[in-house]
Amino acid sequence: MSAINVERDGALAVLNIDNPPLNLFDGGLMSELSDAVDALATQPPRGLLVRATGKLVSGGVDVHVFDGLQPDAANEMWVSLLDLVQRVERLPLPTVFAAHGLCLTAAFELSLGCDILLAARSARFGLVETVVGLTPAMGGTQRLVERAGPARARELVMTGELFDATTLERWNVVNRVLPDEGFEEASRAFAMGLAEGPTRAHAATKTIVRACLDDGGAHAADKVVPTVAGELFATEDLERAVRSFLDRGPGHATYMGR
Repeated sequence: MSAINVERDGALAVLNIDNPPLNLFDGGLMSELSDAVDALATQPPRGLLVRATGKLVSGGVDVHVFDGLQPDAANEMWVSLLDLVQRVERLPLPTVFAAHGLCLTAAFELSLGCDILLAARSARFGLVETVVGLTPAMGGTQRLVERAGPARARELVMTGELFDATTLERWNVVNRVLPDEGFEEASRAFAMGLAEGPTRAHAATKTIVRACLDDGGAHAADKVVPTVAGELFATEDLERAVRSFLDRGPGHATYMGR
């Protein structure tokens, strides 16, 4: 049985983690996840929802992966997994991670590579690598710095504690906390709303945000805005939206993602 399944629902792709009983990230799951991201990059949907089946999102990495691992092999593994998260970040479309329950280590780090992190009110999160003498190495620490700042990143990682969704929303790690009841439907509807929007404009937004983060702040991002925003005037989405606005007022555009 596959640990990673991808379904297409119109404009939206749903990537589901299903590796019972704990959805542990083992070698097989990580290989399947990499292949799935490659396929999504080759034939992009207009939006992506990442979720999991079962009572929890993931219990983290299967510690058997670390047993007997030598530094050179560990280095290669982390290079590969960091590349995986970066490929998720580079997808030219909105990516949403939906955490309905406990979300530890690798799954939490994967969620931080997505554009939007939704959490059910009872969800809990943790980077607990300290229990095996490790630090998060799939990009979680530095992405927490982006979202919450260095002090909170150190606290999350060094304590190895579990944090509730409401706390992480307050710290800007989680984007939105939704009720437990109906969470699956609500998170899918949220992701679908983004997928049915102006896909090329969303991709441009991602490019601008990344330029700001990687290249030195708002002035660095200013340098890419004229090109990436200017190119949108060649898209059908913008042309149709402008025409519908002028003809019928706002809110009538039908986006096609091109």
